[in-house]
Amino acid sequence: MYPFPQSVTPAVRTHMDAQTAFVNDMSKSLFRSFQQMCELNIQLAQTMLEETTLTSQQVLSADRQSEVLSAASSRAQPATEKLRSYQQHIARLATDAQVELARVTEQHVQNTTRTARALVDEVARTSAEEAERGIRSQQEAMRNLADPFTRQDGAIQSRAGDGAAHASQPNGQATATASTTQHGQASQQSRQTGASSH
Repeated sequence: MYPFPQSVTPAVRTHMDAQTAFVNDMSKSLFRSFQQMCELNIQLAQTMLEETTLTSQQVLSADRQSEVLSAASSRAQPATEKLRSYQQHIARLATDAQVELARVTEQHVQNTTRTARALVDEVARTSAEEAERGIRSQQEAMRNLADPFTRQDGAIQSRAGDGAAHASQPNGQATATASTTQHGQASQQSRQTGASSH
């Protein structure tokens, strides 16, 4: 309907289209009712002007005072009827306008409500995603702040651990070799003791 920038989401565009269609139809209905009211007012003004002109002509052409009063009273009755008819037309126009506005509202309320609900869901989803993204970036920033210390401590600890492992490995091999040698010497002594006893 109207060109939107790319940043406008489809849910916003759909809701705006629904709202625009609703406002357009409502404006058309109101304008039609206003137009009918203006036409009725113009018609009443023309009728009253004609009645006044006829009454004035009869009053001016009357010779006697009784004819003037009868001419005035004869025109008062139709003027009253026309005013009553005008009031009925106004009441009918007001009723028709209310019915038309109710019809337009009923026609558009479901679509507008549906698009509004979709827009609210989209906004909630987008807000949740943005909040989650913000939390992740804050957590990442906190990790990056703490990370240099952790890396240095970890490097020092791993180097110290590697050094200890290297240092303990030869000692461990030496200890194992020494215990194997001692075990071998003990076995040899026991064999020699057994041979000398025989």
